[in-house]
Amino acid sequence: MSDTAFPEGFEFSADTARVDVERVHGWLSTDTYWATGRPREKHERAMAASLNFGVYATASGEQVAYARVVTDQALFAWLADVYVDPSVRGRGLGTAFVGRILDHLEPFGLRRLLLATEDAHGVYQKLGFRSLDRPEQWMVRTFE
Repeated sequence: MSDTAFPEGFEFSADTARVDVERVHGWLSTDTYWATGRPREKHERAMAASLNFGVYATASGEQVAYARVVTDQALFAWLADVYVDPSVRGRGLGTAFVGRILDHLEPFGLRRLLLATEDAHGVYQKLGFRSLDRPEQWMVRTFE
């Protein structure tokens, strides 16, 4: 279990049906360095093939954060599209959110969880992520 306290006034959910798809697509396609311009149809396909997570304001039910995980639910997972609305940043919500996602994944007994980030290394290090031990073993094939 994550030892990161979840900020009062917010709730975590792993229920894909609760995700505000329009809002999340808006965030990702206009306010991120990794998904700017992502078409809505691609976003929906990515969601359909992923575990989806959200954080919601308890009082209003409004979604304030989103992330998804691509996984075989046995050995490997990729944490992607982690986004916290600017209006609630700086309250520890991002760290608590990813901590709850890790809790959700724990029963799978995964061997490896990867992510890519340009600017949030400190957040993820608090939760046990580290740079690749041997990056020379990893390769990537891009299609863009």
